Amino acid sequence: MALLISLIFLLLLTLIGISSMRNATMQEKMAGSVTFRNTSFQTAEAALRTGESAVEQSTYVLAVCTTNVTCAPPAESATVSAAGTNGTSGVTWIAAGSGFYGVQNLGTTMAAVNVPSNTSATLYRVTAVAINGNSRSIVESVYAKY
Repeated sequence: MALLISLIFLLLLTLIGISSMRNATMQEKMAGSVTFRNTSFQTAEAALRTGESAVEQSTYVLAVCTTNVTCAPPAESATVSAAGTNGTSGVTWIAAGSGFYGVQNLGTTMAAVNVPSNTSATLYRVTAVAINGNSRSIVESVYAKY
């Protein structure tokens, strides 16, 4: 009888041990995914700031996008993995660290709040993409240049 009871306890302890190992493995995978997500977001944010800095330069010139396709936010940005021109959207992706950024000139508009009247601003859409592990981050801003 003692042998039977000890075998049952041994079986229960084995099941608890296996369950704990599976739980620990799953938590390790989740922590890795969070790390990939944070790193890819920070890389995309850095690429976005690099793109905004490029647009901010007084010598920066980019032709105005002319069609709905080339002025739309680049839907293909999710597949960007190298610098170069995207044939569908016409966005040229530029490497910035381990991320990429693309700029679109949305045209000129009258400036808004806290700017003297009759001041125009050129609007640039800056989109940045970064991939780290199995995580992809895409961030975007609109930069007004006076």
